[in-house]
Amino acid sequence: MTLVADAPASGPAPEAPIEAFTVTLIIRRFDPDVDDEPRWQDFDVQMFATDRILDALHKIKWEQDGSLTFRRSCAHGICGSDAMRINGRNRLACKTLIKDLDITKPIYVEAIKGLPLEKDLIVDMDPFFESFREVQPFLQSNTAPPKDKERIQSVADRARFDDTTKCILCAACTSSCPVFWTDGQYFGPAAIVNAHRFIFDSRDEAAQTRLDILNDKEGVWRCRTTFNCTDACPRGIQVTQAIAEVKQAIMRGKP
Repeated sequence: MTLVADAPASGPAPEAPIEAFTVTLIIRRFDPDVDDEPRWQDFDVQMFATDRILDALHKIKWEQDGSLTFRRSCAHGICGSDAMRINGRNRLACKTLIKDLDITKPIYVEAIKGLPLEKDLIVDMDPFFESFREVQPFLQSNTAPPKDKERIQSVADRARFDDTTKCILCAACTSSCPVFWTDGQYFGPAAIVNAHRFIFDSRDEAAQTRLDILNDKEGVWRCRTTFNCTDACPRGIQVTQAIAEVKQAIMRGKP
């Protein structure tokens, strides 16, 4: 009897196993009960290339230092709660992959700037949301809607403000603005973006009210068009363009 070896299986060769490697995170820590000033602390963690900074923070908190404090919720870039500075840039920790950073050097992580630091990577968001509420970010109309129908809007009218509906209120844009860092009264990019969303909504009747609010020394005219806000937005909103469109509407006297 003749023995015949099995033919090699067809198809691509199996991929090499994915290996973990050591990543160093240097985190700016602050405990108001202990520290007079923030301090830097480094941690070495075993990570995979496709892991996120949020995964690294979880490993540190769960396995090395349970006192590490940060905000997170959905972990899918929707809630906006885990905005922080990663290697000097505002990003969402849940959307920042290890492989997209230079892991030959330590990864620096700190709280976003311009808002009061509470603990570690957490800031007081109240000033941010106060500016957001001040621009009246909700639909206002004195005209009754059609009976048993929604308020109809054309595709073109919807497209006019579609970009600014994407805001998740993470504060990445506002806390990347150098004007906001030095002027706590400035509304900031996120508030202006959310005003834009209703100023240009054809169903809304309070556009002029919002334009009057933003036509202030701490409103749109404080913007210096540095594009930091646009670069920082994790949703890709053209923030600087939206601010420019609000300025133009103020000068025209109408949206």
